[in-house]
Amino acid sequence: MHPGRVLAAAFLAAATAGSLAGCSNDAPNGTPLGRPTSSISTTPTAAPGAPAAPAPGTVPPPWLGRRVLPTTTAGFGEQRPTPRVLRHRRFTLPDSVPMLPGTGFRAVVTDPAPARVIDRSTWAAGCPVAADELSWVRLTFRGFDGARHTGELLVNSAVDDDLVQVFHDLWDADFPLEQMTVTTVAERDAEPTGDGNGTGAFNCRATTGGTSYSQHAYGLAIDLNPFQNPYLKGDLVLPELASSYLDRGDLRPGMISADGPVVRAFARIGWGWGGGWNTLKDYQHFSANGR
Repeated sequence: MHPGRVLAAAFLAAATAGSLAGCSNDAPNGTPLGRPTSSISTTPTAAPGAPAAPAPGTVPPPWLGRRVLPTTTAGFGEQRPTPRVLRHRRFTLPDSVPMLPGTGFRAVVTDPAPARVIDRSTWAAGCPVAADELSWVRLTFRGFDGARHTGELLVNSAVDDDLVQVFHDLWDADFPLEQMTVTTVAERDAEPTGDGNGTGAFNCRATTGGTSYSQHAYGLAIDLNPFQNPYLKGDLVLPELASSYLDRGDLRPGMISADGPVVRAFARIGWGWGGGWNTLKDYQHFSANGR
C-alpha cells in the first residue's frame, strides 16, 4: 500500500439520520482504565419569536468529560446511574480532523501512518506492533445530527482495507457515531469520568483487569459508541455511567444489535463481536481474532 492512497466512493448526500442498532476483557476505547427503559420527553414549546429548545439528548451537557468519579479499589470509577441527559444520547462532538471533500462516503488511507500521528497516539517503544505497521485512516461517517462528518483511526496495516469496507457499510446503513478519534496518552491515562463515547481502534494498553496486551494494542480491534454499547462483567459497567444502555431491548440510536448492520459489516470481514460472549458482554467491541 502506498502513502496517501485514496479509497473513495461517492454517494448521494440525502440520507436519513438514525439507525438501529464491544474488548476481550477490554475497557472501552477512550474510557480510562482503573468505565428502566427511558422515554424521550416532549420538546417544550418555544415562546413566539424565541428559538426552539433542542430535543433532550441532542446537546452535550457542559460537564461532559469533566466530572471525575471516585476511584474504586479495583481502579475503576464508581458505578453510578445514567444521568437523564445521557439516557437517550444522540449528540455529535466536533470532528478531530478536517472534512474530506465530496458529499458521500470517502476514505483516505496513509500507510504507514505519519510520524506526527504516531507521536500523538499511545504508541511507544515496546508496544506489540511496530509504528510502521500502523495505518492512518481518515473517513467519513454519519453523526447523530444526520450530517456528514470526518474521523480518524489508527489501525494495523494488514486490515486497513477491510475496515474501510466496514465503515462504508455503516455509512450506507446510516449508522450514527458520536466521534471518531485517535486515542492519546492523556485520554488513556486520565481519571475516570464514566461518560466517554469515542469510536477508536489502536490503544497500546493491557486488557481490562489483566496484564496481557489488548487486541487494541495490535491495532486489530475497534470499539464503536462505547456509551451506547457498554462493557459488562459482573457488577462492573464501563463506561461507569452507561448502565441505562444495558437494556438491549430498548434499541436507541447508536446501539449495536445482533441482527443489525454493524455486526453484519464486521462479520463480512471475519471479525468477531464481544456482544456475543458468554462470561462477559462487550457490546462495543469487534476484533480480528474474536477476542
